[in-house]
Amino acid sequence: MEFNEVIKSRRSIRRFKSDPIPDSAINEIMDAARLAPSGLNLQSGRYIVVKDPSVRKEISQTTPSHFISTAPVIIVCCMDTKAFETTGARIKELADIGAFVGTSFEKYNSEDFFANVDPFLLKANLMLNGTIAVENILLKATDLGLGSCWIATFDQEKLKKIVGLEDRYEILTILPIGYPDQNPGPRPRLPLNEIILKEI
Repeated sequence: MEFNEVIKSRRSIRRFKSDPIPDSAINEIMDAARLAPSGLNLQSGRYIVVKDPSVRKEISQTTPSHFISTAPVIIVCCMDTKAFETTGARIKELADIGAFVGTSFEKYNSEDFFANVDPFLLKANLMLNGTIAVENILLKATDLGLGSCWIATFDQEKLKKIVGLEDRYEILTILPIGYPDQNPGPRPRLPLNEIILKEI
């Protein structure tokens, strides 16, 4: 599918066919997440792919969006809160491939990046990186003829127990993935002149 068409045709899907999703499609979707950009290339996103119907049912009880159990796959999208511990290695990788050549980052090290940064902002940065990858998942699913819905309301602790997550991980969202059993129309969107505040 052409890229603009993918963006325009993506919808939140809440009814799914029971048809299984080929492993090749799941691999393409997860690779799209892997290739997402992230600050300093920290790649904080981590994922649990849930196919087991009984586990999907359990997961659906942690959210008001019970319909997610009808999707043949649920992707639990997480953030590794310890990703910053790899900053030195990631910066070296970026420097080695020339990402900083000719910029003010050329002589930086990991201590320089985090010298006076609020810990809240560091965590927010990891969350933003993770959600960029989630958007890649949604767009790749659309490209493959699949549907999904970004689920942001759930019981974090119950869900972590169900999927057996260590404390270092936080769940960002749950994504049911499947072939759509509905064809909703485009969502109303504000015109450009309402979202562009000004040009300076």
